Amino acid sequence: MKEDLLGAGKKLLAVFAHPDDETFICGGTLAKYAAAGAEITLISATRGEMGRRMGNPPYLNRETIASAREQELREACRHLGVAHLHFLDIRDKTVEFIEEAELTARIEKYIREIEPDAVLTFHEQWGGHPDHCAIGRATRIAYEQSGCQSGLYYISYGNMMAAPERYGYTRKDVVKIDISEQFRAKLAAFRAHRCQSELDAWVWLPDAEAIAQFGKHEYFVRHQA
Repeated sequence: MKEDLLGAGKKLLAVFAHPDDETFICGGTLAKYAAAGAEITLISATRGEMGRRMGNPPYLNRETIASAREQELREACRHLGVAHLHFLDIRDKTVEFIEEAELTARIEKYIREIEPDAVLTFHEQWGGHPDHCAIGRATRIAYEQSGCQSGLYYISYGNMMAAPERYGYTRKDVVKIDISEQFRAKLAAFRAHRCQSELDAWVWLPDAEAIAQFGKHEYFVRHQA
C-alpha cells in the first residue's frame, strides 16, 4: 500500500456532501496534511439541514439546524487546519436530483481554479448515502473533464480497506495514512460537530478514552480511469 496522497504537492481538495463527512471519515488525514503545510480546500454540497440528530437533548429544529451545522463545520475546519471552505448551497438529501451537468460544471470550476495535487470524494456506488454517491459521481466526472493530472481518491469507512481483496481491489490500489499524531485534532473536530456527536457517548469521554476509539489509519482507494 502507498502511504502518501500528495507526494511533493501542496494542495488537496475534498468534495463531500454534508458537514461532518470530512471529520468523521478522514479528519486525521486532512489534519496531517494541513500540519505539513498543505493548503486544504473543502467543498460541502449541503449544510446538512435534514439531519435527524438535533442535539442531546434536542436544542435545534428545521429552522436553526442549517446555521448551527455550518458554524460547527467552520469550527471543525479550524481544528483540522482546513484553509478554505465552500458550500454549493444544495438542499440536504437532494443532491441526487440536481442536474448532473450543472453540478459537474460547478465542481470542475473549482478543480481548474485550485489545481489540486489530490482530490478526495465519495465513491459513486459505495458512498453509503444517495447524497454521497451523487457528489462522488459529479466529482469524478468533473475531475476527468478538467484534465486534472493529479490523483483522485475515494474515501473508505473505518479499516475496511485494510484487506482490500475482499472488495475486489489490490493493495496497490489503496493508500494507507497513519493518523496517530492527529488524534487530538480529530477528536476536537468530532466535538465541534456537537449536534451530531452528542448522542455518541464515547466522543465525550476523557480524551485518552475517546482517542482510544480511533483507528490508527485512514484508507483511500485510487480512481482508475
